[in-house]
Amino acid sequence: MTYLFSQDELQKSSEAKAPKQHLWSIGIYTGRSPFSFEPAPNINNPVLTYEDVSDVSALMVADPFMINVHGTWHMFFEVFNRTGKGEIGCAVSQNGFEWRYQRIVLAEPFHLSYPYVFEWMGEYYMIPESHQVKDVRLYKARQFPDSWECIGTLLSGQQCSDSSIFRHGEHWWLFTETNLDKFDTLRLYSATTLMGPWREHPRSPIIYGNPHIARPAGRVVVVQDRIIRYTQDCYPIYGTSVWPFEITELTALTYQERQVSKDTFLGPSGIGWNTGGMHHIDPHQLSDGQWIACVDGWVGVDSLLTNVTWRPTC
Repeated sequence: MTYLFSQDELQKSSEAKAPKQHLWSIGIYTGRSPFSFEPAPNINNPVLTYEDVSDVSALMVADPFMINVHGTWHMFFEVFNRTGKGEIGCAVSQNGFEWRYQRIVLAEPFHLSYPYVFEWMGEYYMIPESHQVKDVRLYKARQFPDSWECIGTLLSGQQCSDSSIFRHGEHWWLFTETNLDKFDTLRLYSATTLMGPWREHPRSPIIYGNPHIARPAGRVVVVQDRIIRYTQDCYPIYGTSVWPFEITELTALTYQERQVSKDTFLGPSGIGWNTGGMHHIDPHQLSDGQWIACVDGWVGVDSLLTNVTWRPTC
């Protein structure tokens, strides 16, 4: 596998400095393919901010995943509250562009984020990040969208970040990042059934020592036998941008992928809600062949407690 980032580049000292705080919000993008997205026309991003959260005292919202159920879009996302803990909030939309916040639908004694929601055999599941308890937990909707129960642990014993599941062939596959200090290690697991047992792929870690392309950045897309994974660029600072990769070979023994473009796929706009960077995308193909995605982005602030007046932008 050949990547566009050299080891020499990884050793360079960065002149960029992270702001004191990242204030994250959520936007909607559209595109012609899973490799091409732009801000959705005729709407003002962001579509959801901490100001929309009405049932807890929120500092920011991020990591959005959405799913269409019976003609209604449901978006699940991290709500980071003033106690310093993430919980999972929900918003709804009839058209995918105008969103109405509902409420917190999942909270635990530990931090939750990255609520990867998916449907299987008519049931709805979620894998939120729960690295604080060193588990990858599977939740099932007892009453969609606001009643969830943990039904099992897929992986245990290490801090797994942004676990991203998908089905291909006769197997389930799961990417997860396992080095929270550097965000530079991507591991791959597989199972024949959703509940497992899950086993690490012989080529895992797929990525090691490269913070540009290791940490997952949203839903893995499987379309017409093509598999696309999105990855966060966490260098020189966390939440810099997003890159797409196409997985060209995936078997029980082999793994190959290619970087789709050398141009930034999603990144800082330099103005407004995503001035500083972006690190997440959840794309969905519509019936007319076009694509819609929820994304997130950040602007640097001195403190998350600082009131922010949003400047409409794309």
